[in-house]
Amino acid sequence: MLNHCGRTVSFTTKIGLCVNMRSLPWYVQANPNTFFPRCYGLCSETEKQEFLDDFRRTVASSILKWVVIHHSYNQNKGNGKEEAKKGDANPKKDPETTDPKPQGLSGQLVDTACKVCQAYLGQLEHEDIDESETSAEALSEDEWNDLIQQYYSLVHGNAFISESRSYFSQCQTLLNKITSVNPQTEIDGLRNIWIIKPAAKSRGRDIVCMDRVENILELVATDNQTTKDNKWVVQKYIETPMLIYDTKFDIRQWFLVTDWNPLTIWFYKESYLRFSTQCFSLDKLDSAIHLCNNSIQRRLKNDKGRSPLLPGHNMWTSSRFQEYLQKRGCGTMWSSIIYPSMKKAITNAVRMAQDHVEARKNSFELYGADCILGRDFKPWLIEINSSPTMHPSTPVTAQLCAQVQEDTIKVVVDRRLDRNCDIGNFELLWRQPAIELPPFNGSDLCVEGISVKKAKKQMPPITNLDPACGPSGATLRLGRKREEAKVEWLGCVSTLGLHVVSVT
Repeated sequence: MLNHCGRTVSFTTKIGLCVNMRSLPWYVQANPNTFFPRCYGLCSETEKQEFLDDFRRTVASSILKWVVIHHSYNQNKGNGKEEAKKGDANPKKDPETTDPKPQGLSGQLVDTACKVCQAYLGQLEHEDIDESETSAEALSEDEWNDLIQQYYSLVHGNAFISESRSYFSQCQTLLNKITSVNPQTEIDGLRNIWIIKPAAKSRGRDIVCMDRVENILELVATDNQTTKDNKWVVQKYIETPMLIYDTKFDIRQWFLVTDWNPLTIWFYKESYLRFSTQCFSLDKLDSAIHLCNNSIQRRLKNDKGRSPLLPGHNMWTSSRFQEYLQKRGCGTMWSSIIYPSMKKAITNAVRMAQDHVEARKNSFELYGADCILGRDFKPWLIEINSSPTMHPSTPVTAQLCAQVQEDTIKVVVDRRLDRNCDIGNFELLWRQPAIELPPFNGSDLCVEGISVKKAKKQMPPITNLDPACGPSGATLRLGRKREEAKVEWLGCVSTLGLHVVSVT
């Protein structure tokens, strides 16, 4: 038996998951945007343009968010500070602060952003089918560049929008409509941050976070790698993650595939959390803050300002996490939202990849899926790893990695002889009926027969009708000719061995 399956790149590489996840609705009645942050391959010109359009739309919706958050901040300073702490707003953007030279931006910026968002809603509702490409909603490149630069000064600088209060109702209404059709509006945040990853590397190598589109495109343009195809993948960064003691974390969840036809998936009941070494903040895009991969964090020292309630080795078991939720009155969130949603996301991803993987018998593979929780406890699938590390780097992995390997052998080996044997912490997640492939006997399909030749005696054209014969005589003469041609044609068809149902 082999502990790896063939051709799994369709879901175990960043570019494979990025590209193939879009075809999920063809396999499952599910929307990938509800559990997988949108993603683009930057070495394709088409996808690069799609990413640019997405970045611009997010700029427009972020301007609307700024207006709504700024209005709420002015109404309730305490609430505004709390939102700022979560990364949605920054009190320094308030023109009433001590900033010596705040820059006032015209309300036209909000009007333009509203127009872009309204056009986006029209596209989603297919209202733009009969409109030309040069409609009034479209912006020129210069107008886009100006909008983005003003957005940068609004979010990253000391600018503010004059009379933003008068736009609050309009912006709030548009944002509500966008949220109803775009399930990723919440994770977009305000900063428009994207995470750029090498398409097929692991262990967090060369991953960076960026919030300026020109820097992202420049990174791809200056890449001197010889292999340009799908070298980079850009994915929307989750700006509003759930935090534990103001620190970001992700969840490593194992699952096992023992057969691809019939597809059989086993889900592991235990998982573990990985914390970053630094407190969460969107003011810095350092990997130490935003990447929870143990390969990166183990080389760093824990921040002195981080909560002492977090473990020094930066890992929790899922059982410890459930205890944390229980103490905060959220004990049911694991069983009602987190755990079943991770199951559903992994099932959808694997079913999407089934047609691309080699259905080789006597093969199995253990995978590690990485998920990040949003503020609403909803898990977002980030990536799926083949050959997940089993190194006992911490007390948590020393316990769980040995346990999951032993339980894997129970499912793969012991269960072949005894279907009722102990399978440890694995549970059957998905098993579909076997797909019967049609037999192939190698026969060639062909049609044999003889060619249909024209009659040797050509029919002379009828130029004049004999008045003496009258109309009925002409009709009879023409009818005889049709019958003769019909009999000759039927003779040819009979020679071919075909059955004629009717002839008109």
